[in-house]
Amino acid sequence: MLMAHPAVLENLIEQYETLHVVHAENGGEEARRRMEDVAYTLCVSTGTRDIGSALVAARRRLSEVRTADDALVAG
Repeated sequence: MLMAHPAVLENLIEQYETLHVVHAENGGEEARRRMEDVAYTLCVSTGTRDIGSALVAARRRLSEVRTADDALVAG
């Protein structure tokens, strides 16, 4: 399976969290629509079917990349 670049995943997580807050505060239709679009993109990017799983998978991938980067620096 192709994996999204970590920077893309990080950006998608940030967008989703921001839109989630905006939608919760305002309940606006545009924020909801954008949040759904970002959620869909996160699901596709992580090979998952729901936003909860997508967020877990994206964060896990970011954690793995950071751990690998730390190992390269420490070695």
